[in-house]
Amino acid sequence: MCKTVKFGGSSLADAAQFQKVKDIILADDARRFVVVSAPGKRYKGDDKITDLLYECQSLAQSGAPFDHVFGRIERRFLQIRDRLGLSVDLEAKLSDIRHILENGASPDYAASRGEYLSALLMADYLGFPFVDASELICFHDDGTYDDETTQSRTRALKKLDRAVIPGFYGKRRDGSVRTFSRGGSDITGAIVARATESTLYENWTDVDGFLMADPHIVPDARVIDTVTYSELRELSYMGATVLHEDSIFPVRKARIPINVRNTNRPSAKGTMIVPDGQSTPDKSCPLTGIAGSRGFTVITLQKDNLHAEPAYAYRVLGILARHNVIVECMPSGIDTISIVASDAALRGKMDAIYHDILTDCSPDTVEIASCIALVASVGIGMVRTKGVAANLFSALADAGINVRIIDQGTSEMNLIVGVEQRDFEKAIKAIYRRFV
Repeated sequence: MCKTVKFGGSSLADAAQFQKVKDIILADDARRFVVVSAPGKRYKGDDKITDLLYECQSLAQSGAPFDHVFGRIERRFLQIRDRLGLSVDLEAKLSDIRHILENGASPDYAASRGEYLSALLMADYLGFPFVDASELICFHDDGTYDDETTQSRTRALKKLDRAVIPGFYGKRRDGSVRTFSRGGSDITGAIVARATESTLYENWTDVDGFLMADPHIVPDARVIDTVTYSELRELSYMGATVLHEDSIFPVRKARIPINVRNTNRPSAKGTMIVPDGQSTPDKSCPLTGIAGSRGFTVITLQKDNLHAEPAYAYRVLGILARHNVIVECMPSGIDTISIVASDAALRGKMDAIYHDILTDCSPDTVEIASCIALVASVGIGMVRTKGVAANLFSALADAGINVRIIDQGTSEMNLIVGVEQRDFEKAIKAIYRRFV
């Protein structure tokens, strides 16, 4: 049996956290491949190592001194090493990093060094081989992830009995360092789990598992015992943040389950993320989770007999595509089409898009509504449970919330409502209380 385990920044914030991680790994001989993040915050108001590295690179690029910031990074890593009694020559490594930063290092290189140094320390602490992610994870020259080459390179891990691998980064074919987006160590862990044919991918963090709702909004949100890949994908995309949304794909293809666990409470069983079809819906609660995001705009086009123009929606979507705007959802009526897109995607483009809509689509009216939030209620049990939608809309009405958008996919696993941003948290609380 083989398990891949990934530990996030909060799990590696200081020497005491390193010790917890070692105890967890050595408690199960199957935990053979370890992926680590850079040290995170030790306390409220503290800095993440990655943020400090980005700051150093930015200062160096502008020609400003960065010794005071880099010194904080040095002290953090040296303190971990010395308190654990390790023998890694960090001084030499840190000197090399400083020199490269002084000579024009990229932001990706700078950010990757937190994981690199963290993995060197953990490998020494465990007595496991260190394998640099730059030898495993490959990106195309344009910065996009190269899965084919990565799969070829990661086969080398099968020759090892154990290893520690830094998360978050790899390299382009020209040898330059390239990182995933923030939280990308989750992706590295999933890639390693697939390559080593692990029976389980354990993702250790600072919560007991995947919660049904954001605990900042619903403080007593309960832990989800089991969730499918598809449900998690929907929740992650809509704002749930325990796992990076792209981390699901490598293990989903290999049908490897993920177990989200709490480093600070290893006795908690956490959340199991399983292949579709391997989860039994909770009959007492058809919803698996609730997630959402603020910052959306709704563009509504109205035109008489719109339904009689077969290519109308195609033309509308073509305009958004030309402006590189991703459509979140597209509810429609017999004479209307509504496009929901993020404010960030529309920023600086709205006037041009409006002009193109008038020119290419000739609508009778165009209405633009901003300050919209989307709330998604997700659950494979929804499709087999009568009255879910009625209950949901009743809960929102009872809370005095006006629904601006309704969108449900054909799988009936995800029901999205658009509400005014000021009602965002109230909507999540209302839905949670009604169903849970």
